[in-house]
Amino acid sequence: MKKKKTLILGASDNPTRYSFLALQRLKGAGHPVEGIGKKDMIVDGVAITKKKKDFKNIDTVTLYLNPAHQPEYYDYIFSLHPNRIIFNPGTENPELKRLAAENDIQTLEACTLVLLSTGQF
Repeated sequence: MKKKKTLILGASDNPTRYSFLALQRLKGAGHPVEGIGKKDMIVDGVAITKKKKDFKNIDTVTLYLNPAHQPEYYDYIFSLHPNRIIFNPGTENPELKRLAAENDIQTLEACTLVLLSTGQF
């Protein structure tokens, strides 16, 4: 299986958050993980930053950000040239979906945790 370098947008160090679980499961499945959150932190050995870093070779951006907080990341997401964006439940955003399509980026309205557990990631 091809390993997909994934950026978690909305990463958290709170073990009750889905983004925290996604980081652990992605890493456990062997996918390289980067993260951007509200603060700088280390989660399961992964450095999470609050800065919009110029990460290289991002295959997937998985969103854990409320749609109201997504517009400030539009240009940043497109600058990474990901192959796809996953809109986790509660992050669905028709505007970002349309812009992604215009930039030839695949979008999925799905749960990263479910995709991983069913082998569809």
